Amino acid sequence: MGRPGAVGEAARLVSTVVSAVRNDPLLAAAVVVGLVVLGSLGWVLLRRYLRTPGEEFAQVLASQDAVSVLMHPNPDPDAMSCALAVKRLATDADTDVTIYYSGEIRHHENRAFETVLDVKFNHVEHAHEVTDAPVVLVDHNEPRGMPGAEKITPIAVVDHHPGDGSGSEFTDVRSDVGACASIMAEYFEQLGWQPGDGEEEKEKPAISADITTGLIYGIMSDTTNLTKGCSDLEFQAAAFLYPGVDEDKLDRIANPAIDEETLEVKARAFTERQVRNAFVVSDIGEVSNVDAVPQAADELLRLEGISAVVVLAEKDGTIHLKGRSRDDRIHMGNTLNAVVEDIPMGGAGGHPRMGGGQLSLEHMEGLGPGEGVRREQLHDRLFEAMNGEI
Repeated sequence: MGRPGAVGEAARLVSTVVSAVRNDPLLAAAVVVGLVVLGSLGWVLLRRYLRTPGEEFAQVLASQDAVSVLMHPNPDPDAMSCALAVKRLATDADTDVTIYYSGEIRHHENRAFETVLDVKFNHVEHAHEVTDAPVVLVDHNEPRGMPGAEKITPIAVVDHHPGDGSGSEFTDVRSDVGACASIMAEYFEQLGWQPGDGEEEKEKPAISADITTGLIYGIMSDTTNLTKGCSDLEFQAAAFLYPGVDEDKLDRIANPAIDEETLEVKARAFTERQVRNAFVVSDIGEVSNVDAVPQAADELLRLEGISAVVVLAEKDGTIHLKGRSRDDRIHMGNTLNAVVEDIPMGGAGGHPRMGGGQLSLEHMEGLGPGEGVRREQLHDRLFEAMNGEI
């Protein structure tokens, strides 16, 4: 019974407003202007709501005269290809780009990526070398690996690793995605770009064969050739990128020559392996090339009946841990973190299928607040963590 009365009141109110507007031209003009402003504001908000992540990211890049793209300290093909993709997007908007890293470009495939695609990245030792321009992070979401890194506030972050880092203007962190390169490929597709030289459809911007090849290999390397840790996006990105791939360059990056030391490290990993249930821990002692350690872990995981592997190696007073898993009960990043979290100056993390960490030998032996952990105890803790006991 109350509703018809309310409707009547609303009708009378509308009638009063309409009558007032008819009798007052200034009021009528004000109402029209107000409606236009409200409509424009609503359209702007709607457009912002409907924008794709690729459009938002491109707009952030276009709003700057220059940006610094920062990769994680020891960049891999996923990080390097994403940095090159950001540079291509930014250059299209007349934004200058410089790409930085603070550690080393190691591993045969990483060096081959640089050589085959003929790219050069800038090495830095302190954060102030990066912050001449607003910073964009790719393939990691918190700056690290150099003095002053904690003071860097990025304007944009694009990543697929777990973490709490964010950009002041743009953040796209998807830990359920297998490779950051997949996200970049999605941006290109959302913006209407096409892989290849663009000769057939010149109205669409082109992604060069080098960048397309780099992104494809970034996806392949982070998902072990689309077999581990993939989401739907990896396959969608691969299908989008594939027509523009340079197959010869892709083969040269994926299959570089292997040096004798890498083969020796792999052999030592097999010789020194300890097996408990379906788990392997292999301590291969001192190495000069730590890039061979994850390759050794990959090889050990191929053993029949083995579902999780951790390989340890020592270099310059640091123990390097590399883990691999195909066991759904084991999140390798969390497993390694559980093992080292109470050891001073130790750190570890990663994804369900792969993880890594580092320990200072001095702190392992008791330097600092800890009582120390013997090498054999560390082996036991690794087995216990893989077994879910810690």
